[in-house]
Amino acid sequence: MPKADKRNSKPGSSGSGSTPYHRHVGVELHHSLGQHLLKNPLVTVAMIEKAAIKSTDTVLEIGPGTGNLTLKLLEVAKKVIAVEHDPRMVVELQKRVQGTVYAHKLQLIHSDVMKLDLPFFNLCVANIPYQISSPLVFKLLSHAPRFRCAILMVQREFALRLCAKPTDELFCRLAVNTQLLAKVDHLMKVSKNSFRPPPKVDSSVVRLEPLNPPPPINFVEWDGMVRLCFNRKNKTLGAIFKPKAVLQLLAENFRTHKALRNEPVGDDASDTSQVHELVDRVLEETGFAEQRASKMSQEDFMLLLAKFNEAGLHFST
Repeated sequence: MPKADKRNSKPGSSGSGSTPYHRHVGVELHHSLGQHLLKNPLVTVAMIEKAAIKSTDTVLEIGPGTGNLTLKLLEVAKKVIAVEHDPRMVVELQKRVQGTVYAHKLQLIHSDVMKLDLPFFNLCVANIPYQISSPLVFKLLSHAPRFRCAILMVQREFALRLCAKPTDELFCRLAVNTQLLAKVDHLMKVSKNSFRPPPKVDSSVVRLEPLNPPPPINFVEWDGMVRLCFNRKNKTLGAIFKPKAVLQLLAENFRTHKALRNEPVGDDASDTSQVHELVDRVLEETGFAEQRASKMSQEDFMLLLAKFNEAGLHFST
C-alpha cells in the first residue's frame, strides 16, 4: 500500500498528461498515473498486522511502486510476488532489494495485472489502483485455488459500497456480488493527508475473505439477474421485469435453453407471452413483486434466481 504508484485516484483528479508533480528517490510521479506516496508508516504496519502473515505464506502485492510495503512483507513472508506495470518502478524496486538478505524471496513480475494469469499465493496485501478496483476484486475472488484473505487499500467510497448492507444508501450490485463470494470487513479509514501530495479522496483498508467452498451458483447468470435488478434499484421487481425489452431478453434466453435441451422452440410472440406468465408466477410465489432490490438480502436474491431457473428462465446463454 505505501507505494509510489497509487495509480488511479478518483476519476478526474489525476490532472493532465505525463507532467510529474513530485519526485521520490529519483522517480517522477505522474499525474497520468495518479501516483501518490504514502507518508504515514503506521498504515503500513497496520496492514501487515491485519494480514496476520505466517512465515510459510506466499504474498501477492499488486502495484508495489518503489517498494515500501514490499520490504515490510519480505521481512515476514516466505515469498512475495510483486506485480508492477510501471517499468520505472520495476527498476527502482529491483535496486532496493538487490543485494539484500531478502532478494531471494521476491518474485517481481513486470505486467498488467489484469492481463496476467496469477500464480499461486496465500494472501494478497496491496494498495490497488483505484481505476481497476472493481474488476481486480473479482479477478482475485475468482482465482483458484482460494487464498486465505486479501488486505486492500481502496478508495473510501468504493470500500463503503463493498461493505454496504440492504437498506444502506450505498447498497448496490457491487456489494451483492462481492458478498456472494467473500466475507467483507472495513478495517480502517486512511486520510488523504497520509499521502504526499494528498489525493482528492480519502482511502480505506478492507479485508476480503473468500468463501471456501464458493456458493454453487453460476456467477455469470447471478450477475445478469442482479445487474437487471439494480438498473433501477428503487423500482419494484414487478416494475423492473415488466418492460417489453426485458421480457424479450428473457425470451431469447428461454428459446436458447430449450434448443440446447432439444425441446421445441416457439415463435417470438408466443415465447415472450409465456415468459411474461412465468415471470409473474415467480414474483407471486416469492412474494417479491413489490420488493425493491435496494432492500433485498443475499438470501432473497438466491431464492429469486433459484425460482427463475426452476421456471426455465435464465439470465445468460
